[in-house]
Amino acid sequence: MKLIGMLDSPFVRRVAISAKRLGIDLAHESVSVFRTFEQFQQINPVVKAPTLVLNDGEVLMDSTLIIDYLETLASPDRSLMPTGIEQRLRSLRLIGLALAASEKSVQLYYERNLRPAEIQYKPWVERVEGQLAAAYKALERELEKQPLKTDGSIDQAGITLAVAWSFTHYVLPDQVPIEQFPRIAAFTDYAEGLEVFIDTPID
Repeated sequence: MKLIGMLDSPFVRRVAISAKRLGIDLAHESVSVFRTFEQFQQINPVVKAPTLVLNDGEVLMDSTLIIDYLETLASPDRSLMPTGIEQRLRSLRLIGLALAASEKSVQLYYERNLRPAEIQYKPWVERVEGQLAAAYKALERELEKQPLKTDGSIDQAGITLAVAWSFTHYVLPDQVPIEQFPRIAAFTDYAEGLEVFIDTPID
């Protein structure tokens, strides 16, 4: 199977790290939805990263759906999701918030770097900035109530949170002050020190 997309996308990186944690070997092809649009279009006409090309040529897209499929291929004891309903619900909440933070970071990056300044719509930018801040404030509160484990392991909630935070600070370094989110920052430092993250760098 082959993962298509750039690791500077939080969604591609999330899949790549998850696959490694699940013990699934994916070939990786760094194809950009911008710089190599036509090449990506030949693989997946929708041009959506990440794209997973299965061994039979079937194509899957969307990081959550790809990871769901990879979970079905992995042995149950390697699952990145808890089985208990309460902990699973919490994991889903953390994942949803982290994915929202990633999406809003992408939107702000596109607005600031791809749209000419003279046609940027300030109320829209402020709205997205507020949504991004709200997602990280909610994540910080969640970690205050119940920290994520830092015992050498990492689950899907931890992967998604750390990938999101690293991405935000990669593309919007001044947008979300680290000192306002010490728990998220500390956990991300832990995660980025794990071998699976080091082997899957954002750039």
